[in-house]
Amino acid sequence: MTDRPATRLYLPDALAVGGEAALDEAQAHRLRNVLRLAPGAAVAAFNPRDGEYLCRITALSRSGGRLTAVELRRPPVPEPDLWFAFAPIKRARLDWLIEKATELGAAALLPVWTRRTQPERLNRDRLAAHAVAAAEQSERLSVPEIREAQPLDGLLAAWEVARRLFVCDETGTGTPIAAALAGFDGSGPAALLVGPEGGFTETELDALGKLPFVTHIGLGPRVLRAETAAIAALAVFQAVAGDWRRARSG
Repeated sequence: MTDRPATRLYLPDALAVGGEAALDEAQAHRLRNVLRLAPGAAVAAFNPRDGEYLCRITALSRSGGRLTAVELRRPPVPEPDLWFAFAPIKRARLDWLIEKATELGAAALLPVWTRRTQPERLNRDRLAAHAVAAAEQSERLSVPEIREAQPLDGLLAAWEVARRLFVCDETGTGTPIAAALAGFDGSGPAALLVGPEGGFTETELDALGKLPFVTHIGLGPRVLRAETAAIAALAVFQAVAGDWRRARSG
């Protein structure tokens, strides 16, 4: 009977049956000192290119370690090409937002400065660590890319028109999200954009409304906090046009 892996690790290096993969210092520390594992223990390793493998720990030290892949558990699968663009919020809530957006399947996370965004320094390494941990916990095979923060006008100027952009519009004039997504089959690239606390300015909404790839969407009759709006929009997208239409495997 195949051993149940004690944990999952994201390893971007190539994975193949019989091949070895290196562990960094933080991963080795987690296996040795947090999970109390030793060589021979079973863990899972994954990345979007190779899928997920059952592995055995072959070496552990303070500076790193090695795994040997022994069995393919899950082959690579396509995931929705869904970007999530958002105005950064305060640190504790932002960490939570990155975690939940990862669990909900966002392929890329794009911090965007708007007129009403509260300025705060972003630590991309910290955000990336939260994304990795959430991917490991949620059993997805990929980790979303954390993009550099940029102004909204810069983001839009470089936008590829083939990628639909659904903008969460708190004014109440947007098309209800389920109706807006009914005509989108999810086969092409898409993105969701959530503004800051206080919402977009009228100038920003006007500029967004003039772009052919933008659809303004509404999230119901209540005013939602930025992080609530983000999770609601991601969940509805995945249910109507994303990979929630597939059953969970394994």
